[in-house]
Amino acid sequence: MGDAKTGMKVELTDAAAKRITKILSAEPGKTALRVAVEGGGCSGFSYKFDLVDGRNDDDIAIEKNGATVLIDDLSLVYMGGSVIDFVDDLMGQSFQIKNPNAVASCGCGTSFSI
Repeated sequence: MGDAKTGMKVELTDAAAKRITKILSAEPGKTALRVAVEGGGCSGFSYKFDLVDGRNDDDIAIEKNGATVLIDDLSLVYMGGSVIDFVDDLMGQSFQIKNPNAVASCGCGTSFSI
């Protein structure tokens, strides 16, 4: 895919791909995890995760090990270079986004500022 947005690449870790595949297998009809950036949250922007059954024209699809993540064009502007990970530790289980564009983020890992 000769994508002009190669600098905007978002990656999935193996742990995130495995977890997405597991979640989707339990949700009949859902085919992908949508990650979006929206205004709000304790640091200015927050991530929103949704299970969806289709993609929009402006979606970028990231596929790994059978898992699909969809990110729309606008959210990709804020997420370029990010890595989506799934963490399972003493604090609990959660998707975490390591975003090099974020200058500040909150402890919950779901909001950030640029």
